Amino acid sequence: MPKCEGKVHFRLPASYYPDKYKTAIDFVKDWITRDCDETVDVPEIQPPDLTLPLQLDFYDEFSMFVPAHREMAKSLIHILMNAKNLEEFQCLAIFCQMRINPSLFNYALSVAILNRKDTKGINIPSFAELFPGKFIDPWVLECARKAVAILLPDQRKPITIPQNYTAASFEPEQRVAYFREDIGVNLHHWHWHLVYPMDANDLSIIDKDRRGELFYYMHQQIIARYNIERYCNNLSHVVPYDLKSPIEEGYFPKMNSKVASRAWPPRFTNTTMYNLDRPDVQVRIDLSDMFRYRDNIEQAIENMEVILPGGGTMSLEGDKGIDVLGNLIEASALSPNKGYYGDYHNGGHLFISYSHDPENRYLEKFAVMGDPTTAMRDPVFYRWHTHIDNLFQLYKSKLPPYTKNELEWSGVSVHSVGVESAAGASALRTQWERSALRLDRGLDFAKLGSVLGTVTHLTHHDFVYAITVENTRVHEVTGTVRLFMAPTQNDKGDWLKFEEQRRLMIELDKFTHPIPVGRSTISRRSLDSSVTIPYDRTFRPQSERPGEPGFAEAAAFDFCGCGWPHHLLIPKGTASGFAMTLFCMITNWEEDRVAQDLVGACNDAASYCGIRDRKYPDRRAMGFPFDRRAPANVLKEFLTLNMATSDIIIRFKDEIRDHQNKD
Repeated sequence: MPKCEGKVHFRLPASYYPDKYKTAIDFVKDWITRDCDETVDVPEIQPPDLTLPLQLDFYDEFSMFVPAHREMAKSLIHILMNAKNLEEFQCLAIFCQMRINPSLFNYALSVAILNRKDTKGINIPSFAELFPGKFIDPWVLECARKAVAILLPDQRKPITIPQNYTAASFEPEQRVAYFREDIGVNLHHWHWHLVYPMDANDLSIIDKDRRGELFYYMHQQIIARYNIERYCNNLSHVVPYDLKSPIEEGYFPKMNSKVASRAWPPRFTNTTMYNLDRPDVQVRIDLSDMFRYRDNIEQAIENMEVILPGGGTMSLEGDKGIDVLGNLIEASALSPNKGYYGDYHNGGHLFISYSHDPENRYLEKFAVMGDPTTAMRDPVFYRWHTHIDNLFQLYKSKLPPYTKNELEWSGVSVHSVGVESAAGASALRTQWERSALRLDRGLDFAKLGSVLGTVTHLTHHDFVYAITVENTRVHEVTGTVRLFMAPTQNDKGDWLKFEEQRRLMIELDKFTHPIPVGRSTISRRSLDSSVTIPYDRTFRPQSERPGEPGFAEAAAFDFCGCGWPHHLLIPKGTASGFAMTLFCMITNWEEDRVAQDLVGACNDAASYCGIRDRKYPDRRAMGFPFDRRAPANVLKEFLTLNMATSDIIIRFKDEIRDHQNKD
């Protein structure tokens, strides 16, 4: 198809065309080039060895959770990464695109673009644009196809994407479907696993700073946020799932796979796990293997050391322990002993995703839990990851509580913290918002012009933090301001103990700020959060991104697709007002800082995603100071002088507003 909105055509040598197209080369060239403004001549290349990636059928589904698929992706990433220059890289991509499974090709190409030095400013289209079937009701796409086929561009009206269509309103889990099925949430999970792939021939692609710890922290924050949403909707805390018992919750995704031309398989209520024997994807795992891997992981945590393949050990003590454990549990290529500790996290996804057809008796493909793009739609995702998080929390419980000296900052006191918004002092407001999403890029014939869909999602009104701080030192200092929020009560109205509350602390922002001598006030907009990516990076068409290939701002745009969607920074709340505790801590930046140059680097969503080509910009443990147990029964007993809390409420208004661009 023509590129750049139908204006550019790549003229290919005959050797590039697969056999299925060779008889139609002249016709295709004439049809494609008819309305193009520019033709790019593509040179001949030595065809790459695609033996391994071609083992995945063009119309099959691809998943990084399947070991055989990971090997295929490794091979293709290696081919693309080893291109000598940008021209050869482009030629290889063109050659592979018509032969390789679309999902596999998209993944490998995106990883290569993010990691090659000469491609970091090149556009990575949003996955929701290329594969809308993984995010949207197929009825909407059918409406879009009819619109582009029948109506002129100026005659097409936006198509309404239904907000609740996967279960009836009386199904309790449907109360939080707005969170699980949010396009931004699922794009975040996809993009994080794109920036931090599990495997590659070149370990430098995998071995990014504190990668294992980021795997732990990003998912821990997802679970905390989801539990708060459940409380706001009168649902109880997530119950962990360890593969032993039937899954009580069913899930019917109501989506079609564009690549495989099949409906995503459902899971019925009370589905039981069985041994996996799937020769179609070269997977054969017994449940007993998974339980053995879990026991080995728990034993490593108990002993605070990992057994290495040669019989030696690696300590889990110290700052690096959580990073080692994260890579071990996820089973990335950095796992210190994959043979002994297994493919535990990924294996759980596989068992659940094939639970409807564990022996391939009905030739069904994996369900949504088998794909990082769709996994967060399923209620069992949060149950499985609560189990995974409990392993991390078991490890954290082995670490000593932070001492008063580690928490305090002598000479700096935080007197108060609060929020100011249109809802009034100490109050935040949420409601529904209607946003536009471009659908035509994921349709079969892109030359027919654009068509929009409108999606309704949760959002919040902008607000400002106000922090009163006093510096009794003799000179100005620089502090790291850490802002968190947690509920005060559970769904039943019971007051939360500190141990429960600390695991529900969601990070809202983290930034550095000068603190002059005396008393002063720090103001900070919610829009500037270090956790989130701006609204337009979730919903804006990628063709509107800044700069051209090679520009630093363009590269930052691509990398910063990894980040929590800003419209979900704040939990939903309730109509009467959901009580939360806002927490602020200011620590010594001189002790927190990581010496590095951040000029031109993307760091506006660093908390969950790190920074491109840099170290994580905080020496403290992720989630500090709430990542460890503490000898406190309630939050107030935990506070030191450089901390402050305030009670706020989140009021939800059940109304829909149209998004207004603020540019």
